[in-house]
Order: sequence, then C-alpha cells, then structure tokens
Amino acid sequence: MTGRSDVRTPTSLWLRLAGAAVAWVALYQLNERLWTWLFRDIAGLDLAAPLGGAVHFFFYDVGKLFLLLTGLMFVIGMLRASFNLERARAYLEGKGLFVGLFLAVVLGVVTPFCSCSSIPLFMGFVAAGIPLSITLTFLLASPLVSEIAAIMIGDQFGWHIAAAYVLSGSVLAMVVGWVFSRFKLDRWVEDMVFATKIGQLRAGGHVPTLAERVDAALAETKDILGRIWKWVLLGVGIGAAIHGWVPAEFFAAWAGPDNPLAVPIVTVLAIPLYVNGAGVVPIAEALWAKGMSLGTVMAFMMSAISLSIPEAIMLRRVLKPPLLILFFTAVALGIMIIGFTLNLIFA
Repeated sequence: MTGRSDVRTPTSLWLRLAGAAVAWVALYQLNERLWTWLFRDIAGLDLAAPLGGAVHFFFYDVGKLFLLLTGLMFVIGMLRASFNLERARAYLEGKGLFVGLFLAVVLGVVTPFCSCSSIPLFMGFVAAGIPLSITLTFLLASPLVSEIAAIMIGDQFGWHIAAAYVLSGSVLAMVVGWVFSRFKLDRWVEDMVFATKIGQLRAGGHVPTLAERVDAALAETKDILGRIWKWVLLGVGIGAAIHGWVPAEFFAAWAGPDNPLAVPIVTVLAIPLYVNGAGVVPIAEALWAKGMSLGTVMAFMMSAISLSIPEAIMLRRVLKPPLLILFFTAVALGIMIIGFTLNLIFA
C-alpha cells in the first residue's frame, strides 16, 4: 500500500465523495439561476429575444452537460470498478433480449435527460459491455419518452393522446433496439469507449480498494472529458445559434393539414430545434391550434426531442459514421411511421 493510500483512509474518502456529491447537486441546481442572474439581471439581456436567449442557452446547456458528463461518468466508473459486471451481462443474457430492451426503455423513461444529456450513461453502458442494441434503446428512450412531456401532453391534448405518445415512443425504442440486435455493430463503436482503465482494474480477479476505484473513475472521467469537450462546445454552440429562431408559423406554413408530405417535413425540420420535452409541448400546442394534424404534431415533438444536431456531433466521438447514420435514419423513419399512423387513427 502506498503512502498516499495510507493517508486516504476509506472514511476520509467517503467523506470527500459525500462532499463532492453535495457540491455537484448544488451546482446543478444553481446552474440555470446563475446564468439567468448574470445575463438578465447583471448584463441586462432580454432572454426572450433571439440573441439573449441564445447566449443564455449556450452557457446554461454547456454547464449542465459538463456537470452531467463529470458526475455521471464518475458514478458509472465507480460502479463498474465496484461490481462484477459479468453478472449483469449474464443476467440480461439469461432473461432474453426482450427483457433487456424493456428494462432499457424503463430506465430511459425515468431518466429525464435531453438527447445530449443521455450520452454519458450510454457511453458507460457500452463500456461496461451491455449489448449495443440495449444501450441504443436507452439512448433513444431517455429523451423520447419524457414523463414531463407526457403530463403536459395529457393536460393540453388529452390523456388518451399522452398514452399514445408514451406507447408509440416506447415501442419505437424497442423496435429500433431489436432491429439493431440482428446485426454485429460493435465494429462501428469508437475504440476509446472500450479501451478504459477500469476494464483492466479487475483483471485476474483483483478486488480493487476504494482508493483504486476512485482513482480509476477519476482517470476515466478526465480521459473522456479530454476527448469530447470540444465537441460539446461545438454541438451546444450550434444548438444555441438556432434555438428560438424558427417560429411556429414556419412549420404551419410548410406542414399544414393539406400537405401529404407534412409528416416527413416536420420530422426533418424539427431536428435543429434542440429542445426538451417540456419546451416542445407549447410549440406543438401552437402548431395544433394553427390546424396541423395530430400525427404531424406528434412527429414534430418526437423528432425535436430525440434527434438533434448537437447530439449527432457529440455521438460522433462515440459512434463511427455508419452506425450514427443508421441510428438517426431508423429513428426518423420510425417517427414518420408513428406520425402517419396517428393521422389515420385521429383523422
């Protein structure tokens, strides 16, 4: 045991971890308030205007994503170093693919992340050896099936519409995962996801100490942040540049009820919006009030919250282009099918 390990006793390490957790929660809770205070109250920017909204959005989202990346990757690293993940993989394999896909959807529903914020967990699951089809199901379900959006949809559109949203989104995530399970896609995942120090920590049956687990989790977190921080800034910058600049009238004009191509049009045009479930429902309500059909509105909401340019940029550091293109194409086609189907049902 090294001298450093002697100083860092398990008790002192647990106290430091607890302190770090409290600090992380405080920073996460204060993140939006800090930037609102700084730009609105101190700088005097109008956050409802395009420029003020874009500046506020950029700093708030960058802060949120870096906090999530740091916190979640460290926690996942600690879990991977602390538990025998072969048992988790064996459990999933023993239960069958359907159970794994279903559990991925359930986990996605209860994690209220946007399309970019779910990437840290996705990376951790892939690195842990969870089958790629299951991790991609989670990556889709986490932003797509939002409990906040479901409640708002139920209040604004009716609870039967909210039920249709949850059911169709869950089925889409599972179908995409099932289709991808038919193919060997691991070769299209970047090597940096698998080449982690934590994977070597438990080699030969070694049981790591708490200090070793902390060191390994910190090293992996720093390594991942060092690889993707530029892509986070680029992705959020693009999202901020287009956030709030496209009015609802634009979509209503191009995807009205008389346009047979309305569903694919809104599915594609909604991708640059980069909004979460809570932010997209008011826009969808305005589109519905302007006469857009329900299935088209649903396709717009699903595309806006589950597919985004920033997500694609960040995922490029994890997935190679063929798999990235396949994932986005499969999700977009699934959303279009849902939109057309709901238009027929609720015509």
